[in-house]
Parts: sequence; structure tokens; C-alpha cells
Amino acid sequence: MDKLDRQIVAALQHNARESTTKIATRLGVARTTVHERIARMEARGVIAGYSVVLREPQDDSKVQVVVLLEVQQKETARIIKRLEAYPEIKLCLSINGEFDLLLSAEAPRIEDLDILVDELGAIPGVQRTNTFVVFGRRIDRI
Repeated sequence: MDKLDRQIVAALQHNARESTTKIATRLGVARTTVHERIARMEARGVIAGYSVVLREPQDDSKVQVVVLLEVQQKETARIIKRLEAYPEIKLCLSINGEFDLLLSAEAPRIEDLDILVDELGAIPGVQRTNTFVVFGRRIDRI
């Protein structure tokens, strides 16, 4: 992907329903260029599909935390399997550095997340946790 492809993808991530004409005008290229590049990225699997993202109702606010886990390497697969059982955990990333896993979790109350973090720390093979409360989302492409 070159710079123009990345700009087209960014435009589609912001609004996948925006016309190729509007995208082309904003990027200063021909509509056919945008159309052909989108078709090529779809054919190559760079663009795998389009979806509808529903926003949570404003009155249903949730508290979000990021939890870092240091785990015993030989237990990683088993720990991840255990993490799948927690509906509060929305994301689990394998990372390098001092910690091994980065989790994003959300629940209606901070007390629920406090219990979750205590339970995570008690999983055999989890050596240490570090938790951060999320104050807000500054960029959200999910």
C-alpha cells in the first residue's frame, strides 16, 4: 500500500459509505483512481469487508481499564484460554517488554473491574498485573 491507498483506507474507515467522488475530490485525484484502488485492495484482501458499528447508548456508560499481565511463558496459552471466559475482556494483545499481555476490559462499575483484576491476578501462571483506568478515547477506529 502506498500513501494514496492509506489515505483511501483512512477515508473508508471514517465513513465507508462516502462516495468515491467525494473521497477523490478531497484527495485531489480522479474518481476512477479511487474506485480502481478500492477494487484492487478488495481483490488482494487488504480490504476484507465493510460493517456497521453501533454506538453504545450514552446512558449506558461503562468504565474501561487497560490491564497488563506478566505471565509465565509456558502458561500463556492456558491463561489466554481462561481469559476468554471473561465477557468484560474485550481485547487481548500479546506484547513485548516487561509485561506479556495487554487487556482492555469494560464493565458498568469500577467495582466490577476491581473484582476482575483480583481474579486475573489469582490465575495460576499470572505473576503480576498493572492496571490503568481509561479516562477517554481520543482516536477510536474500532
